[in-house]
Amino acid sequence: MTHARSPSRAITSVADLVAEGLAAPADAPALEEVGKAFRIRLSPAMRAATLAPGDPVARQFVPDARELTIRPEELADPIGDDTHLAAPGLTHRYPDRVILAVTKSCEVYCRFCFRRETVGETGPLSEPDLAQALAYIAKTPAIREVILTGGDPLSLSPRRIEAILTRLAAIPTVETVRIHSRVPVVAPDRIDAAMTKALTAHPCLWLVLHTNHAQELTDAARAALARLTAAGIPLLSQTVLLKDVNDSAETLADLFRALIRLKVKPYYLHHCDLAPGTSHFRTTIAEGQKIMAALRGCISGTCLPAYVLDIPGGFGKVPLTSDYLTEITPGRYLVRDPQGSHHDYADPA
Repeated sequence: MTHARSPSRAITSVADLVAEGLAAPADAPALEEVGKAFRIRLSPAMRAATLAPGDPVARQFVPDARELTIRPEELADPIGDDTHLAAPGLTHRYPDRVILAVTKSCEVYCRFCFRRETVGETGPLSEPDLAQALAYIAKTPAIREVILTGGDPLSLSPRRIEAILTRLAAIPTVETVRIHSRVPVVAPDRIDAAMTKALTAHPCLWLVLHTNHAQELTDAARAALARLTAAGIPLLSQTVLLKDVNDSAETLADLFRALIRLKVKPYYLHHCDLAPGTSHFRTTIAEGQKIMAALRGCISGTCLPAYVLDIPGGFGKVPLTSDYLTEITPGRYLVRDPQGSHHDYADPA
């Protein structure tokens, strides 16, 4: 079944999903319970990219009753944002870089998001909180890179983005700014002349695109990425390995080749985080390693991202290779963090 139209507004309720044919009426009561726990938002662009219920785009944004199953190992803060909180909205996990959550809003709400319990709670970071975060960065010369995240930074206005980047550019020890965003794909019309101009307010800015399937790369998304590259903004991508969405070498090869053609370098392939209600999205580590081995045999090194795990609890991101990973029994691992400590990790049952 294909849809007849693309809505002019975001889909934000179960009733909208049923009306659009993306959810069955009989499933509505369970999905309403999911929506109470984890917000729903499907942008017009991603509705247009959804070709059928349950396809690789729909599975990322349409709620599923399985989200009500919370497993014991799942964490409200799976990557430890709060563990390393240095100021409101500011996480200082690694010595030379910080994460600055400039907003809690997104253009879409991914069903596997590791911040799914907090995104949508509030909008932009308040001016007093932003000022406190910038003051911390300015007085900590070890910080060379600031990563703007959220929510989605590019859901902010160009004026606000430009103001934040201008203030960061005034801190001499901040050499690089990175913005992590889904907007060029899920709301490509936001990447207009005003936004591309705003992004040049810092002299060394990289944009990291979050995209998980080639079906997301609509004509409008491709045009938005072309506008960014024409403005001289270097582009990387990050992808989450998701069961029944992109968990095959063929699917990921299609995505990574498409990104390279669009001048986007695949950067990270994330093992799915232990966010509440997401076990149906998680593959095993061995499955991910097998996919990566197959990719190495069929695509160029420029197309290959690093396959990584954000160690639950805030212990850092590491590649899923033998240097950092020791299998104790099938599906159970010891993972070595960047400081040399070890942590237990288990595949979903």
